[in-house]
Amino acid sequence: MRLKNGISQTALAERLGVSTSYLNLIEHDRRPVSANVLLKLAQFGDFDLKSLAAGDDTKLAAVLLEVFGDPVFEEEAPSQAELRDFAAMHPDLARAVLQLHHAFNEARGSAATLAAQVLDRQDLAGMDRAGLASEQVSDLIHRHRNHFPELEEPAEQLWRGASRDGDDLFRALARHLESRHGVEVRVRKAGEMESAVRRYDPDRKLLDLSEVLRRGSRNFQLASQIALLDCSELIDRIAGEPDLTSDESRALARVALANYFAAAVLMPYGEFLRAAQEERYDLDLLQHRFRVNYEQVCHRLTSLQRKGAEGVPFYMVRTDIAGNISKKFSATGVHFPRFGGLCPLWNVHAAFLRPNVIRVQISRMPDGITYFSLARTIRKHRGGFHTPEILYAIELGCEIESARRLVYADGIDLDRPAGVIPAGTTCRLCERLDCRARAFPSMHRRLRIDENVRGVSFYAPADETP
Repeated sequence: MRLKNGISQTALAERLGVSTSYLNLIEHDRRPVSANVLLKLAQFGDFDLKSLAAGDDTKLAAVLLEVFGDPVFEEEAPSQAELRDFAAMHPDLARAVLQLHHAFNEARGSAATLAAQVLDRQDLAGMDRAGLASEQVSDLIHRHRNHFPELEEPAEQLWRGASRDGDDLFRALARHLESRHGVEVRVRKAGEMESAVRRYDPDRKLLDLSEVLRRGSRNFQLASQIALLDCSELIDRIAGEPDLTSDESRALARVALANYFAAAVLMPYGEFLRAAQEERYDLDLLQHRFRVNYEQVCHRLTSLQRKGAEGVPFYMVRTDIAGNISKKFSATGVHFPRFGGLCPLWNVHAAFLRPNVIRVQISRMPDGITYFSLARTIRKHRGGFHTPEILYAIELGCEIESARRLVYADGIDLDRPAGVIPAGTTCRLCERLDCRARAFPSMHRRLRIDENVRGVSFYAPADETP
């Protein structure tokens, strides 16, 4: 704001009633902004206090920090302050560095695969592009805070029209497809669908759904197909943002946006937000009331960011039992790793210890922010006896200040919480050297090994453990 308005540090410091050196420290994130300074900043006509919240520059700097946590940079890693300045002043160059590192990472993995298998049996170029596409779509969703008001309005109109048929949403959505697009909806046997749960034939105007889909999932797939037909131009416009650089990323974005529309049909914004607030975000009650599954409820809660009608700002992450992250959304400042695994102390991992039971956890990140989270497992079983059942875990969390609005925080002293878990993002980025769960050395400290002394972990110096 200061640079945009051509104001010197000295002049702004005088207006704020602080020293120039102190303002310099504030601008470099080395001192907090006091309430008095905030009030004086608010007097600037074009200054929005919300702009101080963690935005794209903060996220970009966090990802850059992760990139330079790669051991390849161990001897020349820049400081956190340098990376923050770089992300703020040269965001396009910073994103180019991310893409280069992503390509390097994929090439390194491909080389290892080739060395192990000798023969190339996979489309490695396709793997590279698919990985980059996934990250680009994740960035698109993050930039929009997982909220797309352009899709909310047509979704609500469709829901209002379908609700006239009472409880039979499936019939109403199928009738919409037939009357507006001439599409016939059929429920087919699992063997006829092979590995698909939804298949649309645009030439024959046939939409086939698998019998293995439950009622809520059938409605979701119907609504998703309606989005691709009713809102094709709108979806193309959003998916045409320049940061989506490949056909794969644009196609993946179309799928993600169609699914967003489907969730907005099954859980219309106003009705869903009102129910969530009345029931204090009781996930089971919301699941039954809107006839959707647990994952759909969690996902929808992360999108309640309409201006003037916001819900609790949640983050959500889904992993499999091997720790692979397959979904991640954040309306908070929490950062998910792009490369490597998530900190093993996160609640989502412990959920596998007691399947189908909601587990509550309070954790504190290295930046001092405390989060309240709940996690449980979900099962994906689509098929017959010989089809393997896949177990996932979902963690839904918010900053502890918002936890009072959740039924899951009842009976917990949120002002003086006990048993706070000191978690991080990944081992390479975490500054906590005394962590017993550490699996890799931290980029913040050179590795020092004394063969005669053992700390709490192999990578924790004994003289720095409690």
